[in-house]
Amino acid sequence: MLDLRLTHGGFYRHFDSKEELFAEALDLSFEQLARKVFSTVENGPRGGELKALIDSYLDIEHCGNVSGGCPVAPLAAEMARRPSKARAAFVRVLRNHMTHVAKYIPGATEEERERKARVLFSGMAGTLTLARVIVGEQQRRRFLDDAKKFYFDAIRQ
Repeated sequence: MLDLRLTHGGFYRHFDSKEELFAEALDLSFEQLARKVFSTVENGPRGGELKALIDSYLDIEHCGNVSGGCPVAPLAAEMARRPSKARAAFVRVLRNHMTHVAKYIPGATEEERERKARVLFSGMAGTLTLARVIVGEQQRRRFLDDAKKFYFDAIRQ
């Protein structure tokens, strides 16, 4: 805030509530992740978008980037303890981003694709969280590779 020459009051005045500030920060974090992931997906081979999405999210480098990676993995457990307005903001941003993910997922209807996207993403975020706990890099890689195969096989059904 010093670089912007703003006081705390001057900064917070731009938001109606802490929840709005949180939602804006979360949305920005998702946008940054989405740019990286979707760039990989869109530059990959045609027909391989879903595999590229899963591979990119469960990548060893993404796993190691706790502060710059997906915000869901480190925040989800904490969000359960937050007030309902904060949780609602979290869910709203998450749903918005799931609609982007859903377009790469097979399904007969948009509703089915979005449902699969939510389940896939929640599983991958949990996988990422647990992988970050694994100490050995070889074991972490094996865990991520096993999860990639599982999710890709499961989502195609």
